[in-house]
Amino acid sequence: MKPVRVPLELINLQNDGFHILVEVVVFGNPFNVVLDTGASKTVFDKTTVEKYIASADLLISDKLSTGLGTTSMESFTVQLPELRIGKLKIKNFEAAVLDLSSICLAYENLELPPVIGVLGGDILQEYKAIINYSKLILKLSS
Repeated sequence: MKPVRVPLELINLQNDGFHILVEVVVFGNPFNVVLDTGASKTVFDKTTVEKYIASADLLISDKLSTGLGTTSMESFTVQLPELRIGKLKIKNFEAAVLDLSSICLAYENLELPPVIGVLGGDILQEYKAIINYSKLILKLSS
């Protein structure tokens, strides 16, 4: 696979740090996710996912998720027919699904671009991610 170069957006969290956003396409629609090198898995917001699939298609996970400001949280998984990141197309991707409403609300309250999840280490590692901060480019390859 030829390396894919994906543009990144650096957002200022009211002079209290930065987040990196990347556009992904799921359910045929573009959305922003936070690029998070500290997240082990790619995660999508449960409320958003349920707008596009039946709740019955969410599989309850036997694992409790930690992080995101909580010690434990009920988690689900969903099989996405296709996840696109730039020109990279990942077929039948299993993503974690959590209630990210507090994060979505925080972004809204800070008047930041809406996000529906986190691009995590599972994809970043598998596709040998290189983040170029000065050029705001994410490079993915296989």
